[in-house]
Formats: sequence, structure tokens, C-alpha cells
Amino acid sequence: MREDEALHRKGLTRRGLLRIGAAGAMGLSLSELLAAGGEAGIQARADSLIIIFLNGGPSHLDMWDMKPNGPTDIRGEFKSIASSLTGVQLSEHLPKLARQMHLCTLVRSMHHSVNNSHAAAVYVSMTGHDRGEQGGGFQPTDNPSPGALAALLRPTPPEVAPHVTMPYKTLEGATGPPQPGFFGGWLGRGYDPLWILKDPNAVEFSVPEFTLQQDVPATRLANRSQLLSDLNVHLRGESAGPLRAMHRFQQQATDILTSKNTQAAFRIEKESEAMRDAYGRNIYGQSVLLARRLIEAGTRVVTVSWAPDANATWDTHSGNFAKLKDTLLPQFDAASSALLSDLHERGMLDRTLVAVLGDFGRTPKINGNNAGRDHWNYCYSLMLAGGGVRPGFVYGASDKQGAFPADRPTAPADIMATIYHQLGIDHRRILYDRFGRPHRIIPTGGVIRDLLA
Repeated sequence: MREDEALHRKGLTRRGLLRIGAAGAMGLSLSELLAAGGEAGIQARADSLIIIFLNGGPSHLDMWDMKPNGPTDIRGEFKSIASSLTGVQLSEHLPKLARQMHLCTLVRSMHHSVNNSHAAAVYVSMTGHDRGEQGGGFQPTDNPSPGALAALLRPTPPEVAPHVTMPYKTLEGATGPPQPGFFGGWLGRGYDPLWILKDPNAVEFSVPEFTLQQDVPATRLANRSQLLSDLNVHLRGESAGPLRAMHRFQQQATDILTSKNTQAAFRIEKESEAMRDAYGRNIYGQSVLLARRLIEAGTRVVTVSWAPDANATWDTHSGNFAKLKDTLLPQFDAASSALLSDLHERGMLDRTLVAVLGDFGRTPKINGNNAGRDHWNYCYSLMLAGGGVRPGFVYGASDKQGAFPADRPTAPADIMATIYHQLGIDHRRILYDRFGRPHRIIPTGGVIRDLLA
């Protein structure tokens, strides 16, 4: 079959050809990009990924690695409750999620090298690249986010936003720069996510930037895009790079503006009142609901970053138990449990991988700062569900104090390699940046086969 016929059968447009041109510079062939459901030799078990990132460092000891028999200054104030997974207990403030645990896998032996910088801990958790305590905001030399790599290696149809991040571009501190780990990095700004930075719970919520005005016909948009594309063809050298990125952004915006399915996904008010209530009437619950709507419309990866800045929510140095009990856990309990049951009832969970991640855990010993817990990178937990992940399973274990892994220590690189594998992406692949420098997607670690169904 000729390549143009293959393109036609796969439904690729001019934008698709532009993506393939960019991918060629990364060392990918047309036949590899057209491989159904993933790369050669890897059968994708998931078509989409929802990341719920509990930004700031959620307390594993007060959520899903309870120590009910430990001393008071470690076990804390919360009681344990049984879950739908025999022998597994969760916090009393996660009753709805506890009823969904038979659908999930818990990993209780996470660790990495970063204990101080949120930015560095977020970076290793989102990319699998552990560069120690190297903090600061995002840089163009960073490794790409999962959404950026999926946009390159498992591209979506042209009218679909390939990956979305919301409801915040989380800052490293209230006045700090945006955190790394959520951007296109060395793939280029054209692989940054579509940012939804408005509150989906607001009555007036809309995304006007991606709403086509009635007095602007689609043909006019297409003509503007074609003009920029033609200009790009005639440019060479360094001046062409920014224009290519601009064109990719503009073409994506044009496609979204003229896509009925993607436009409909933003209409969260079309959901029933009962469904919206189930997810929780707050910015995070409605962001998780919007994530489901976007995935249903064809978006490959949606990331919900649960904090406007690193210190705002899950960074509970002070008042850990009050913050968890009054706000954080009830909101998370509603959103996560509703997402799992919603995806399951819609028949979407088998092909949608849900990953609940965080930058690290909290100290086993409660501090004297109004009963807070501090950063703890030596052992923490995360949760996976759907997308071919083994349901009703606990992988690894912490010691009696929840301080260090006691069984099967696991690094973020292993988790990210596993996530990529389920998406049909080989984590060992070497890609090249615009300077011809090689980058392995995940430099260390590998797929955890025991996590797979």
C-alpha cells in the first residue's frame, strides 16, 4: 500500500502530515506512527490516561497505608475502615473510595531521592527522571510530560486536544515559577498541554478561547492557518523553530474550534445534577468530571493538578489532620470514587488508565506544628486503576512505621515505564531533540509486570 493511501485510511489530514514531519526528526518512521494501538511489539491496553496529581505530597499514613497498631505519634487521629478489597483498610475519611478498591491497585513502596524541593519531586514523579534536589521552574530542556510523549507517539485525530492539564498551572510556591513535569520540554512548546485554567464548578464556566465566534466562519480560520503554514515552508534555520511551534498551536486551536465533539466536551453543564454532585461541587471534583468528558471525546491524556501552588493543598506541614478531614479527603473521596464508578458503568475503565500520583508522602512522626507532617520521600503510596492494570491488588509494603519500603521498593521510573507500556509506548525508546541529542524516554527502571492484569 502506498503511504498516501495509508494516510487516507487512517484519516490523517494535513495536520497529521505536519505531526509526522516533526516525528521524523525524533527518529520515528511513518509505519511506526501508523501502527494500530501502539508501537511495534507492544499491544496497548489503554487508549487514554487520567492523572490526578495530588500536588504538595499527600499523607500515605492517613489515606491508604494506615498503621492502626502503631504508636499514637505515628498512626495519628484517623481510624481505619475496611474496603471492598479483603484485608485492605483505608482512612475513615475515604468511605466512598473504600467501596471501589476492588477495581484498584495500591503501590505502597514508592520512593525517590527528593525530600525538599516540590518542583524536583513533581518532576521525577511525572517524568520518571530523578535529578535529585534540582528545583526551580520548568525549562525547555526538561524531559517531556506523559501527555507530550503520548501526543507524539500516539497522536489523536486532528480535531481532538491531545492532552489537557487543569485547573491550575501549579506554581512552586505562591509567587514561584510554574512547576516542571507538565510541559513538552525538549519536544518543543508545540507539545505543551492545552491548559484549562478556569473553574469548571463556576456557573459561568466556559472556554471562550476555544469557542468559535458566530461571525468567524471555519473557512476563514483555515485560510489563516494555511498562510502561516506556507510562510513556514519558506523559512529555514533558527527563525523557523518558533514559527513551527506557533503553527502547531494555531492548527490545534483551529481544529478544536471547528470540532463539535470537542466543543461539546467543554459543556459540563450538560451533565445531570446528580452526576455533578457525585464528583463534588468544587474546582477539583468538577475538573475530574471534565477529564472524563474530554477522554470520552477522544483526548489521550488529561492531568488534574490538585493545587494552585505547591504549598496550598496537600503540603500539610501544619494542621495535617484538620485539613485532611475538613477539605482534602472529602473532596478527593468524592472525585476519585465517582470517576471510577462512572468509567466502569460507561464501559470505559478497561481502556482508561487512572493514575493517582503525588510528589512524595509525609513523615511517620507527627510534628509539633499544630499536628502536621513534613515531607517524606523515603516511602509513600500511589493508586492505579483501569487500563489493563491488575484490579484488587496491593504491590509492595512499608515497614511498621510507614517509613521505608519493606517489600519491593518502587521508583517513579518503574511506574512511568508501566504507564507507557499500557499506552503502547516503549519506555526504552530513544528520541532525539532538535540538536540531535539522544534521550531515552525512561532512563532507569522498567515495567512492573506484577501490576498488569
